[in-house]
Amino acid sequence: MQLLTTEQKDLVLTSMIKLLDINRGTFLEANAQDCAAYDSTDRAMYDRLVMNDEKVEGMIEAIKAIRERKDPIGSVKSEFFHENGMKVVNKTAPFGTIMIIYESRPDVTVEAAVVAFKSNNKIILKGGKEARKSNRILVQCWHKALKENNLSEDWITSLELSRSETQEYLKNPPGPIDLIVPRGGDGLIHFVKSHAKCAVLISGRGNNFLYVHDDADWQKTIPIILNAKTDKISACNALDKVLINKTIIDLDKKLKELYHILCENNVEVLADKNAVLSLPGCSVIGQEEIWSEEFLAMKICIGLSENMHSAIGKINTHSGGHSVTIMTESMKTASSFMDQIDSAAVYHNASTRFTDGGQLGIGAELAISTDKLHHRGPLGLDQLVTNKWYIYGNGQVRD
Repeated sequence: MQLLTTEQKDLVLTSMIKLLDINRGTFLEANAQDCAAYDSTDRAMYDRLVMNDEKVEGMIEAIKAIRERKDPIGSVKSEFFHENGMKVVNKTAPFGTIMIIYESRPDVTVEAAVVAFKSNNKIILKGGKEARKSNRILVQCWHKALKENNLSEDWITSLELSRSETQEYLKNPPGPIDLIVPRGGDGLIHFVKSHAKCAVLISGRGNNFLYVHDDADWQKTIPIILNAKTDKISACNALDKVLINKTIIDLDKKLKELYHILCENNVEVLADKNAVLSLPGCSVIGQEEIWSEEFLAMKICIGLSENMHSAIGKINTHSGGHSVTIMTESMKTASSFMDQIDSAAVYHNASTRFTDGGQLGIGAELAISTDKLHHRGPLGLDQLVTNKWYIYGNGQVRD
């Protein structure tokens, strides 16, 4: 693969910033057509689809931020001199070609491409059919930005394929693909893993938990639950499950308060057989499998836990490995809980909604990985690299 200079890459990003602004009206008109053709009853999907001036500004700012960041390619990770005189250097290097398959969100067409391109990777974008017109305008802008700077359009490629065509493409891609990132729900992830012939990095599944310890500050807890649940239901960092220690002071009163506040905010509440005793009229959780379900809706489960140990076991069994919060005033308790939770991001007294590249200081992201290899959490510029060994000798042979 051709290694571009930092200057080449940054010139393309500068062109893209200008083109996004110039074509803002055309893009928003195309997005309006996509939205008009979509069944808005799927609220989470529709929320991800709809764009406005603020979101366009967000895309522009994301590109500017990546343009200003240090080029991640060629950084020395380690170096030493072998006892035989060879110099051994380990440097960062591009993956090669990355394919991302995603649904609904046109801003992914910008954010995924900008981090892939700046890290010297080619990217194949497979957006959902519901955002086809929006994505076409954005890809046209990318291609024009590349052409303005004498680079091939194949650095950023877009596919418009049906489900069966995508299946065939994954089985027999026309060129080498080094990594595929399915960014979506369980159905999409299963589809890609079933058909891909290269490495697959899982992203997008949430099902996040919040655990309330005995010594939690209840005045902090209520607004954090409300924010994590209702701020953006379509986000993979939204909250779906709450576990409360059964020995917490004023349990009955606190359960009732939480239930009423959630209902007032149009959240459907389900409770386990123990919590529901304090909540007349609340729906009871019927099947254990619901604890493993990501809702992407105004819906939440509340359950009681014997202690922190049992809460950790339940969370590690059922969560999506994305984000988990503990509410406690004890740093010792928080540290113990956070160390034992098997998730990409663990929080102490804060909303899960902060699991995002921009919020965690890495800027635009390709996705949020819930895998453990090669990276966990937001996949930003510095995470879209692999490594390569450079060994400099002078005739050395191994005995």
